[in-house]
Amino acid sequence: MAIFQIDEVKKSFKTGDVTEQILKGVDLDLKQGEITALVGPSGSGKSTMLTIAAGLQKASGGQVIFDGKDMTEMSQEEIRKIRSSEFGFVFQSSHLVPFLNVEDQLLLMLDVAETKLSKKQQKQEVAKILDLVGMAHRKDAYPSSLSGGERQRIAIARAIIHQPKMLFADEPTASLDSKRSQEVMEIIRDLTKTLQITTLMVTHDEEMLPYAHRIVTMKDGLIA
Repeated sequence: MAIFQIDEVKKSFKTGDVTEQILKGVDLDLKQGEITALVGPSGSGKSTMLTIAAGLQKASGGQVIFDGKDMTEMSQEEIRKIRSSEFGFVFQSSHLVPFLNVEDQLLLMLDVAETKLSKKQQKQEVAKILDLVGMAHRKDAYPSSLSGGERQRIAIARAIIHQPKMLFADEPTASLDSKRSQEVMEIIRDLTKTLQITTLMVTHDEEMLPYAHRIVTMKDGLIA
């Protein structure tokens, strides 16, 4: 079932008298429980497509339909609420808060998502998610004591702690070696299936493509 529909999405930027068309009418359906990998050369529009789908910037034209609702017709506040409650994000850098330990990183995300869970239930949920990513033994650790792979595992846990419907991953393995990259992709694959999340991932790493259910190639602002 397609939970996300991108219809004829366009994006242009104007610099002085020059208008540059980044996306030229992209159509893409994303299915629940699947990983879709966006690939293509630099400047092809894949990162722009991801940020528009994630509500981080507005499209110049077309529709972005999430769970039956047109995000292009929503206010910034409505989009913010969807981002905080229904979307999860993983980037190349983990962006962990340096003065919070692992458990508190995840509890903070639950606060941002305005969870209705009690404090006890929140801690139970944190313990469950940390166990899923193999980091339960590091719940009291601070980011400075974690390896790059461990930090990315925590970033993934933080992205899905509030049980979002969508996970957006922008080059999630770019800063890791091959072994750690595979470990991270195994976690993303397993969580996508177990929690029935819809994952949209941008990557340049061809070794990560076997983990995707579908590979979409972009070129010159279009799906090739």
